[in-house]
Amino acid sequence: MLVILTEVQEYLAPRKGSTERQRAYSLREVSVNPSHVVCLREDESMKRSLTEGLLPDGLDNRQRFTRVFLERGQSGIDLVVVGAPEQIRQKIYENAKERELLRG
Repeated sequence: MLVILTEVQEYLAPRKGSTERQRAYSLREVSVNPSHVVCLREDESMKRSLTEGLLPDGLDNRQRFTRVFLERGQSGIDLVVVGAPEQIRQKIYENAKERELLRG
C-alpha cells in the first residue's frame, strides 16, 4: 500500500529582467512505498528557504521538513516532504501496520 506525502519540488525558473535562472519551489503529492524507505532525516536547509520566503505561499513559518531516502536497486533517491520526521514516520509505519493486520 502506498503512502501519499506532499513533496517540495525544486526547479529553475527564469529571473525577471535577466537570462539567468533562479531556484523556485512548488508542492505536489507523491506516493511512496513504505517498504522502500531507508532513512528519514530532518531537512534544516528547507526550513531556511521557508524563512527566506522562497517556498510557496500558505506554509506556516513553524513548518518542518523531512528528507526521505528511498532504495532504488543499486542507487537511491531522496525526496523532501512537508512534515516533521515524527509525523512522516508515523504516517509511513501506521500504514504498514494496517497492511500487516490485513494479511493476518
